[in-house]
Amino acid sequence: MNASASDRPFPENRLDEARLDETRLNETRLSEDRLGMRARIYGSEKAVLVAVRTPDGRVNESLRELAALATTAGIPSLLEVVQNRTRPDPRYFIGKGKVAEVKAAAHELHADVVIFDDELSPAQARNLEEKMKTKVIDRAQLIMDIFAQRAATKEARLQVELAQLRYLLPRLRGWGSALTRLGGGIGTRGPGETQLELDRKKINRRIHTLERRLKKARSERALRSHKRRSGPFPLIALIGYTNSGKSTLLNRLCAADVLVEDNLFATLTTTIRRGETARGQLALFADTVGFIRNLPHHLIPAFAATLETVRDADLLLHVIDSSRPSCSDDYQSVITTLDHEVFTSDEPRPPVIDVLNKIDLIPADEIKTEAFHKPVLISARKGTNMDGLLARVRSILSQGKRAVSLILPYNMMQEVHSLSRREKLRVCGYTKEGVEVEATLPEEDLMRLLRQGGRISPSDSVPQKQV
Repeated sequence: MNASASDRPFPENRLDEARLDETRLNETRLSEDRLGMRARIYGSEKAVLVAVRTPDGRVNESLRELAALATTAGIPSLLEVVQNRTRPDPRYFIGKGKVAEVKAAAHELHADVVIFDDELSPAQARNLEEKMKTKVIDRAQLIMDIFAQRAATKEARLQVELAQLRYLLPRLRGWGSALTRLGGGIGTRGPGETQLELDRKKINRRIHTLERRLKKARSERALRSHKRRSGPFPLIALIGYTNSGKSTLLNRLCAADVLVEDNLFATLTTTIRRGETARGQLALFADTVGFIRNLPHHLIPAFAATLETVRDADLLLHVIDSSRPSCSDDYQSVITTLDHEVFTSDEPRPPVIDVLNKIDLIPADEIKTEAFHKPVLISARKGTNMDGLLARVRSILSQGKRAVSLILPYNMMQEVHSLSRREKLRVCGYTKEGVEVEATLPEEDLMRLLRQGGRISPSDSVPQKQV
């Protein structure tokens, strides 16, 4: 018995069902594309990595780093593909034949995403996705996604969202009339604003909102920074390439419990702890976000807190992973970032101590020190040579200070207590006029004490001696 028309399931046949499924898939992709969701990765995907080796480029270390970034994001790498070219292809970044090869490999391995080791132009990303029928992202998007996953503070989350939106804006895509909203009015308007244009307006409004919020956050951070600079303790910032051991060193120096992971970008916020440079002498140690090669320019603002901490520091400890074959290149990448993004050419810079970390992971005769300036060799994990590092720190911090004997009135005992916590100071005795101390002080502190009523002790026969 034939079923009536009302009893027939919809759609009527498999062809209609396939068309309906394809329509739904296209609508889903369209929505994701407009919202920028396809520029993200979600932790359950598998990836094929692609890089181009140019005559003047070294791709092996960069590709290993890309694989480590993918692992940090929770994405296993199934295959690495490298093409030798004199320069990237302007249309597909890689050659057309290599596009077909990567497409076949991704299909065979059931890969969900193809990750390129360089930043793709909007046109290249669109062309590659259309050819491969697979999600395509680049190194910049991968790093931004890691930041989005790991950003812990409100300001960091705002900075990452702003970076993602600025990156997404020129990369919004659509399929012509499918994104068109019909306009009202007879004979007065054309097809109307496209959905793409509306999305651009929404993104621009959100960008302006984020910029206002971040401006307020920057002013609050500037106030905290001013209080820290005017405080009694010197500020020592730990800088370096990502995963070089800065957090481990902070924990060692300050008996802290900062998160330590064997992953890139384990630290995404500046953490400040108090520690001793000598018995009774305190300092603030700041753990900062690690740098990386080819850092997306869109993410530089996300380093704002780190960059300000580096500018305000009295001393920088440049932590270097000596166990990495590319440690000298990592070192130069950090120096380049400091030169281009942190300091201006005529801006005074704090002194720097090069710290070669992880010496316990390689034989002593394989440690290369030629590329660095008088480095201190340590193992933060095992605590090797911490005394040597702190001795260098004390030596640098004492430069430009004067060793002098002073008599300070008793109403300045609070100053004596404050100075003893951050400077080399010893109480020698008590007189009718006040307490007699020997101290090693910056010139500005000495002048301030003299203005407040202190005076140089007659027993100090060489009041101008330098240390």
